[in-house]
Amino acid sequence: MVEHTTFFDEMSGTQSGAADPRAPYALYRHWFDGEDLRELRKKSTQAEQFFRRTGITFNVYGDTQADERLIPFDIVPRILSGREWSRLAKGIEQRVRAINAFLYDIYHRQEILRAGRIPLDLIAKNDAFLPHMIGVAPPGNVYTHIVGIDLVRTGENEFYVLEDNARTPSGVSYMLENRETMLRMFPELFSRIKVQPVQQYPLNLRRSLAACAPRVCSKDCTVAVLTPGIYNSAYFEHAFLADQMGVELVEGNDLRVVHGKIAMRTTQGFKPIDVLYRRVDDAFLDPLNFNPNSFLGIPGVMDVYRAGGITLANAPGTGIADDKAIYSYMPDIVEFYTGERAILQNVPTWRCSEAAALSYVRDHLSELVVKEVHGSGGYGMLVGPAASKKELSAFRAKLDAKPANYIAQPTLALSTVPVLAQKGLAPRHVDLRPFVLMAPDQITITPGGLTRVALKQGSLVVNSSQGGGTKDTWVLEE
Repeated sequence: MVEHTTFFDEMSGTQSGAADPRAPYALYRHWFDGEDLRELRKKSTQAEQFFRRTGITFNVYGDTQADERLIPFDIVPRILSGREWSRLAKGIEQRVRAINAFLYDIYHRQEILRAGRIPLDLIAKNDAFLPHMIGVAPPGNVYTHIVGIDLVRTGENEFYVLEDNARTPSGVSYMLENRETMLRMFPELFSRIKVQPVQQYPLNLRRSLAACAPRVCSKDCTVAVLTPGIYNSAYFEHAFLADQMGVELVEGNDLRVVHGKIAMRTTQGFKPIDVLYRRVDDAFLDPLNFNPNSFLGIPGVMDVYRAGGITLANAPGTGIADDKAIYSYMPDIVEFYTGERAILQNVPTWRCSEAAALSYVRDHLSELVVKEVHGSGGYGMLVGPAASKKELSAFRAKLDAKPANYIAQPTLALSTVPVLAQKGLAPRHVDLRPFVLMAPDQITITPGGLTRVALKQGSLVVNSSQGGGTKDTWVLEE
């Protein structure tokens, strides 16, 4: 991996931003330079008001001060050329195919374990592995119907996968609303600059889910979205996607087993569901098979699923594929199932379960980012360079107590893109989450995805729960 002393700026190609803009940004920069900053700030305020009226908020668990927050939106788009995107898309598709093949194998013959490419204990002792799925083949052999691949950039042609989201990746509603907002605010820009559309995602999602319906399917293939309810942090997204797809949004108490199918309560009685896009975690999905105290799931849904009576998207047990300990083996996994070298590289990773790696991480804690193997949302994470001596010492104790719970990575020189600041454009660090839809005979990758931006100057933390924002992602027509 190339060591960087400066940050790659996606608009200028340099750290200073003084150079002419890179080709993808040339038309935008020309337009921006002709605009009044005060008017742009007004537009930014209007965008915030639009998001507030629409109700685009998220919950922060454990925050008693504010149950719901608005995710800050920056009106300066992140821009990728069609050629850059084409290269990325090939790598994303390869990785998603490998993840799906890995899941099928892990729950069937486990050839990758027999071959010694990954340790047996990594699966056998992993909380994300679901024994209930052993021998179960989902309809069309699709486990990961919706995948989000988190990418970071460190140079002109240097992209790395930060993590895989194979359970219930969130954020697609923000991708869609960000684009809708930009179209409202700056229609003239889209007539000047040819940007690939993202608005067809809900239609593609519904088609892709319908293509994964079980063999015993109703005539019109009924799709529904299962939500834990209004108090869930991503409830807005659940409601949004159901509305955009034109399908029912349901909760566990709306559903029951009727004649070997999962059926939802309607004014005309119970109606069978063929495909359930569930945003409920495995543990709460079925109180008869998992957590008996769960009121969020559907009693008996796993029995119907195993009998081929319903498609669950994503399949139960997919969490093993986005486990951060498994992540470190992804290049091997890609090669094992595709016979090809991974197009998209991993970030170098130390597995703290290994004695030598643990020793290195303890000694270099102030230089590294350490993550919980099962963590998400930026929680349970240590950013070494930003941590105090007291925080480093406390985290060392955590490492020593449960080393297998953690992985460590170098602090990457994440690329920057411009945001609208008080005095004009200013660079901020970003990542990118493209969204992938998988059906038995097709993989669809929406051009762009969700760009998350660290709005604090110098910050590398982009999670909305940790103060990050979002921006529209443009992929140019070639």
